[in-house]
Amino acid sequence: MSMDEPGGESRSADDEEALMKEWAAMAGGDTGDGGGGGGGGDSDAMAAEWEAMLGGGDEDGDDTPKDSTRVLNQDEIDSLLGFDDDHGRGDDKSGIQAILNSALVSYERLPMLEVVFDRLVRMMSTSMRNFTSDNVEVSLDNILSLRFGDYLNSIPLPAMLAVFKAEEWDNYGLLTVDSSLIYSIVDVLLGGRRGTAAMRIEGRPYTTIERNLVERMVHVVLSDLSAAFDPLSPVTFRFDRLETNPRFATISRPSNAAIVAKLRIDMEDRGGRLELLLPYATLEPVRELLLQMFMGEKFGRDSIWETHLAEELWLTEVQMEAVLDEQVMGLREVLNWKVGSKILLNAQPNSPIDLRCGDVSMFRGRMGRKGPHIAIRVDEKIKG
Repeated sequence: MSMDEPGGESRSADDEEALMKEWAAMAGGDTGDGGGGGGGGDSDAMAAEWEAMLGGGDEDGDDTPKDSTRVLNQDEIDSLLGFDDDHGRGDDKSGIQAILNSALVSYERLPMLEVVFDRLVRMMSTSMRNFTSDNVEVSLDNILSLRFGDYLNSIPLPAMLAVFKAEEWDNYGLLTVDSSLIYSIVDVLLGGRRGTAAMRIEGRPYTTIERNLVERMVHVVLSDLSAAFDPLSPVTFRFDRLETNPRFATISRPSNAAIVAKLRIDMEDRGGRLELLLPYATLEPVRELLLQMFMGEKFGRDSIWETHLAEELWLTEVQMEAVLDEQVMGLREVLNWKVGSKILLNAQPNSPIDLRCGDVSMFRGRMGRKGPHIAIRVDEKIKG
């Protein structure tokens, strides 16, 4: 193969390749005797152009020097951003992903939240059995902290998203029911035979019957959730709406942190997943209560210690003072007191006398004598 030039000369492909390698060697600074330093800038530019035309020079085995800037491949980029498979599957994040998630508050800093979810699982096991008239097992798979936007993007569709409002906290939460649980609930409530998996039809929207049955189940779950929070802080979770598009179930900004509790509901050979999302903004009114450590079933109350403390209080000795009279005097008069000075009190033998414990007046009575002692007979109790 040859190429015709304007001067009538022809140059073979081998000659072109040899010329290209020569220009590439000049670009790397291999000038031999060191001559030709005057036109180095132009030579470098032309050499770079020839090198770009060559492409794949390394594949042929030549040792052409390359530029110092190296382009990262996809695996290195994923490792830098923290999205590679090795780190993404574990709990520990790396790279930029770890920096972004460093502001998240871990649910482990809220010890009482696990207790609330544990109570929810126990109560749901009973209420779902009564709701479906079937043997239902509810288990808590996982509790994690993540951003609201990441959770919406991770929801497997099709699914139903129930938006509910915490009345006393004036904020919202999200309840996600996956398709397996939807069809299982419909199958159980409408009398489907046992031993057969719930039929799932792809590509069609949920019917009104399916939405109504799922809404009834959501009301049962929200009632149990309110009862689970009741020992900690009374709250009413009210059902707001049911959505099938995650974009319409946005209750918080995508960057806001949230708590997600993943529940598994098994009805013998049928079942599915139920996910409860509570943004940290929703839990903010009871954050101080969620921070306390769990002591006993009554969320921090110890009845044995309370009884012991009450018994010890009854045995505590206090000092009582009988006040005959009070007068306001100037400091000059007090400093002028001497041994033998007299103070006239505005009190008579039958005047009422206050009995005080510290600065608190507790009783009022009359002064008298009992044997060798001066006594006070209590006539009335002073109500503070």
